Formats: sequence, structure tokens, C-alpha cells
Amino acid sequence: MTTPLPIVLAGARGHGRWHLANIERLQRQGVVRLAGICELTPLTEAELGVFTAEPPRQSSDFGALLDATGARAAVVCTPIPTHTDLALTAARRGVHLLLEKPPAATFADFTRMSDGVREAGTACQIGFQSFGSHAVPVIRELVADGAIGSLRGIGAAGAWVREEAYFRRAPWAGRRRLGSTDVVDGVLTNPLAHAVATSLELAGKGAAEDVADIETELFRAHDIEADDTSSLRVTTTDGLAVTVCVTLCAERAAEPYVVVHGDRGRITFWYKQDRVLLQRAGHGPEETVHGRTDLLENLAAHLADDTPLLVPPHRTGAFMRVVEAVRTGAEPAALPADAWYSEPATQGPRRVVKGIDAVVDAGADSLALFSELGAPWARSREVSAS
Repeated sequence: MTTPLPIVLAGARGHGRWHLANIERLQRQGVVRLAGICELTPLTEAELGVFTAEPPRQSSDFGALLDATGARAAVVCTPIPTHTDLALTAARRGVHLLLEKPPAATFADFTRMSDGVREAGTACQIGFQSFGSHAVPVIRELVADGAIGSLRGIGAAGAWVREEAYFRRAPWAGRRRLGSTDVVDGVLTNPLAHAVATSLELAGKGAAEDVADIETELFRAHDIEADDTSSLRVTTTDGLAVTVCVTLCAERAAEPYVVVHGDRGRITFWYKQDRVLLQRAGHGPEETVHGRTDLLENLAAHLADDTPLLVPPHRTGAFMRVVEAVRTGAEPAALPADAWYSEPATQGPRRVVKGIDAVVDAGADSLALFSELGAPWARSREVSAS
């Protein structure tokens, strides 16, 4: 690009701080220029940091801010239910998008957003950063070359720790809906959404039409609406099982990972670390670490020289089928009081599900749901299919 790409950041607090830092990095490289910030309350000088030297325009009106700044692209990192309308506001102005995950709270809104940006002719990148890992095409090539034999299935495990304060970080946190507005802020659909989407991406089954069936088992240890400990199985149209077991109530925080199972070996991918372990018959274990392409940088390259987008909306359609299954499925079941305990943490207490770390690992290893693993609190009647 001959000149930096002028962009607006919508949502600069919370996770938006990561985007602000990333924009600073790319601005130093001359790739982008922060033209505006959309927040209900303007950022202070302390929050702006280095941007105070040449402060961006700030406004709570996203459309007006796009018009005033002449932005060519926008990063949208706002509450989930606002994604679709903000994306369409940008598209109507010919402004390209990096839209945080999950891209929408409902499949209908996802379709409305996807259709809108396509009709407007604007580029839209969905914020699944793991898709930028250079390990992803390497793993898919290993599978295609038969390195682990015939593909048997894909499993994922995520054991994270979140304190009770995490569910009070915003009015929509831990909610399935606010009044009549769908939110769907559960473990599968937001904090560990990458485990779901990355598994589907490695299966090569990321489109909505690739999904034949979805089974969910949604539980909660916390006093919230949404799920914090859940398992999921997606059966693809060619019969492949993609199983995900995740929790925010781990005994110890661990790196989430995806396991690609073959009949002659397996590939384990720690997607936040870009780390891959190949284990196969007749060979010793082979571990590699890969680079990563930043999604905003990829969007800028796409606009400059038509570099293919890494995460266009249609590559996340299967994930949105999962969001819809969670949204319309049974309400998450409260775990019995003897299934979890509370312990002190940095910012207050946190809830821990007994033995959950081993259970999520077993799910990724065996492609089994919680009820099939014999978890005492998981009963078959809690399974919801769609």
C-alpha cells in the first residue's frame, strides 16, 4: 500500500484494548492509520497512550464517525448483539471490516450480515485469529498426504479459569439473552469459540452446509444463564465427528488444543501457541512451531493487492450453526452443588468443577461427550440435538 489504511475501531475497551495495541503496532509499520474510535464514553489520554500525540476522532455514533474520518476499514469489537447492525452500517458506506467473533448472536443475523456485505461489495474478515496460524495449512496438508492414515475424527479440549467477576464484566456477560435480544455468551460460543471454529476449519468443514447434525450438552457451575462447562459434537455431511469439550471452571488453566485423529496417528495443535505435535506409526514424535499472519494485516493486504482473506464469513457458517444450536437448545443445566467447589482467586472467588480437567482431555482423546464419558453430573437427558 502506498498510504496507510485509515481505520476506525469500534469498541476500544475490554478485548478492544488488544485491537488498539495491534493497531498501534501496524501503524508504526505504516500499514494502517487509526482515524477514529467509537465508544459510548471517549477514551482518556491514559487509555489512548501513544495515540495522544496525534489523537483520533472519537464519537459514539459509528456511522457519523465513518463519514467524518473517511475510513476505509473498521474493526468491530463490541457486544455480540451489535455486530450485525454495525457491520451493515459500515457496508452501506463501502467500509471494509474486521468483525470480532462470534460474528452474530443468531444464524439469521449472520445471514443478514453476510448478505449485506456481499451485496455492498465490501470485504469482511471474521476475528478467528487461529485461522491465521501457518500451522493450519500444514496440518491440512499432512492429513491430505495420509501422514496419519484415514481421518477418524477431530476432538478439542479447553480448560480455562475464569473468576466469578468475569461474569460481571458487562451487562451481557454470561447471558443467553437480554430481554428480547439474544446474546449467547457461553463457553462454546465466545471465550472458547476458537476451539470449535478451529476444529471445523481443520476438518475442512467450515461452511454452514457442511453440518449434518449437532449435539450439545450445556452445563453451568456459576450462577449465570449461559453455559460455562459444555461438550458438543458436530457430525459433518460426510459423517466426520468433530467433538469439543470445554470449561471455564478448570482445576488448573491449560492451553486449549485440537486433536486430529487418524487410524495411523494423530496431530495435536495448540492453536494459541501455533504449536503442532505429529505422532504416527513408525516414526518418533515431531514437534514444530509455526508463524502467524495477523488478520488486520491480512485485510489490509487484501485491499491492497487482492491477497485472499483468511476468514471470510462463509468459512464460519458451520460455527454459526453451532451458535444457533446453543441458542435454541435446552437451557444449560445447573451442576449439583457437590460437583464443584469455590476457591479464592486474584480478583475474588472462582468455581472449580471437580475432575473437569481430565474429563475435557478424555473427550478430545475419545471424541466423546460428557454423558458418554461417565461424568456423574452429565445425564443423557441433557443432550440436545439439532
